[in-house]
Amino acid sequence: MKNVSYGNENDLNLKLVIALSRSIQHIRRGEGQNIQDAGLTLSQFAVLEALYHKGDLRICEIIEKTLSTGGNMTVVVNNLVKDGLVRRFKDPGDGRASRISLTEKGEVLIADLFPRHVESVQTLFERLESDEKRRLLDLLKKLTGKM
Repeated sequence: MKNVSYGNENDLNLKLVIALSRSIQHIRRGEGQNIQDAGLTLSQFAVLEALYHKGDLRICEIIEKTLSTGGNMTVVVNNLVKDGLVRRFKDPGDGRASRISLTEKGEVLIADLFPRHVESVQTLFERLESDEKRRLLDLLKKLTGKM
């Protein structure tokens, strides 16, 4: 195998991309088991979590909160409706739009699941000290321009 360099800065950038990708894979595997055990996809969990913490939302708000796409979100919400975990209703402030809310079944599921999710996330980040977590958060926000 050739040891090719694209320049020190570019080599470092490429290593960062690989390290960030591996980190995301590690996080997804770690947080995903409880979610999968509950019979949910990560996208379904994200919708339930957003509704649990933010209350009733329009689809566009769910997309924004969960960083999803419109086409995918419609499928995710339809499946959650079919499973009896959320319901759709007309937005009282805008008759053209719908709002999504948790059903009692959905509320019970996410209220039980979320504490286990918090525990698994704690385990994922236990190698980092609090000040390291804050620095990493600041650096990631700087990277995405979200300071």
